[in-house]
Amino acid sequence: MTDTTRPPTASEGGGASHRTPQGEDSGERRRRRRRRSRRPAGNHQNKTQNNAHNKSENKTSVEGGQSGSGSGAAASASSEQKAQNNGEQGQQRRSRRRRGRRRSSSSSATGSTTNSTNNNASSTSASGSGSGSGSGSATKSGKSSTAQQKGSQKNTQNRKRNSRGGQSRNSRNSANRKRQYNASPRMETRDETSAGGLVVSGMAEAVRPDNSVDLSRIYVALIGRLDRRGRLLWSMPKGHVEPGEHEWQTAEREVWEETGIYGEAFSTLGTIDYWFVSDGVRIHKTVHHNLLRFVDGELNDEDPEVTEVSWVPVDQLIEHLAYADERKLARLAFDQMPELARKEHEAGRATPR
Repeated sequence: MTDTTRPPTASEGGGASHRTPQGEDSGERRRRRRRRSRRPAGNHQNKTQNNAHNKSENKTSVEGGQSGSGSGAAASASSEQKAQNNGEQGQQRRSRRRRGRRRSSSSSATGSTTNSTNNNASSTSASGSGSGSGSGSATKSGKSSTAQQKGSQKNTQNRKRNSRGGQSRNSRNSANRKRQYNASPRMETRDETSAGGLVVSGMAEAVRPDNSVDLSRIYVALIGRLDRRGRLLWSMPKGHVEPGEHEWQTAEREVWEETGIYGEAFSTLGTIDYWFVSDGVRIHKTVHHNLLRFVDGELNDEDPEVTEVSWVPVDQLIEHLAYADERKLARLAFDQMPELARKEHEAGRATPR
């Protein structure tokens, strides 16, 4: 007699517990074929599939527990199904990585604008009608690239404007400097002419019986002035030429005013010129130097512009003078003095005592 209370075993081939896994397995195959035919929608869709699959597994496990001896077959079927699902998920991940690599290579080759277009297209095809997040991110990336391009164009325009503005400012500044230079009054320039010279004493007495000349016995009158540093600078007496006055007359007058000596001009020594500034006026002075023969008088320093007056031997004249241009004239006088002394001796012009 058969026990009707015992559930059928797997070998007996009956029972709802054995048919349930086969039906689920066939439905799962159909779902896998549909998933292969379309592109995966992303992590959210994978999570939904995993949840549904887990629910089906739980349902299978519950029914298998009720079926008794058929639970072993259900467990083996579910383990096989898990392995298949894991293999499919790994294959999907690998395909997504390959697509991502292809997209990155194409974006680097075509540039930023093409990259944004490809991203928009790929996100639209991947998400389909229900993936709004992918399309939103692609749109944002396209907007950001457009904003960057606009910003770079604005920066270029600003640099051009700044360069043009700098050039215009430089030109304006140079024009202002030119106007200021032209508008500013130039320093007044004036030409002045002076005359002076050396008063010579003892030329005839310096000639020896053998017709040689002793230059240490010939004397010239020099004046000394104090400079701003308090140094005593020796120079030749000279002064301004008055209107209608000859250079020799000016030399005789200035020598008498500055030294107290009367002299008679008899030879031209040389001319020098120099520049200086006095009371805001730039003066170009030309000085004509002459040789004067001593006539009469005594040295004095009554002129307020003169600090000291002295007789200096001709052989020491060059080192006494402070100014280089006057030292050049002193060398000329030194070279001419022997011949002039002989002429004075021959003419019988003795020096007044």
